[in-house]
Amino acid sequence: MSTLLALSPGSMFEGLEKYIIIWIISVFISSVAQIMLKVEANREHESRLKEYLNPMVIGSYAIFFLSTFLTMYALKYVPLTYSPVIEPLSYIFVPVIGVLALKEKISKRRILGIAVMFVGIAVFSM
Repeated sequence: MSTLLALSPGSMFEGLEKYIIIWIISVFISSVAQIMLKVEANREHESRLKEYLNPMVIGSYAIFFLSTFLTMYALKYVPLTYSPVIEPLSYIFVPVIGVLALKEKISKRRILGIAVMFVGIAVFSM
């Protein structure tokens, strides 16, 4: 990611690196929470109450809260115009985490979509 965030003098990211990284971490941990919820959704539960009130689900929502807090903090310093570059990273993180953690398979169509997003991010950051 550091090559995409070209930090040369006069770069559009100059002075914002720390906050952009915080925002990217926020998107990543939100993606982890999505995977946690997916794992819980695929499990059988004794009751509806236990389906929604269990440590994994509560932890996931706590992570979403943390992610929201981190994003709001980053947005105090980073212009909202960077959102089209940073927020779509979740569309990359979720499938990759799914492959690594859940042994899911990524379709050729999704790989193509991820590649197009990378190209878009690279073009935007030039």
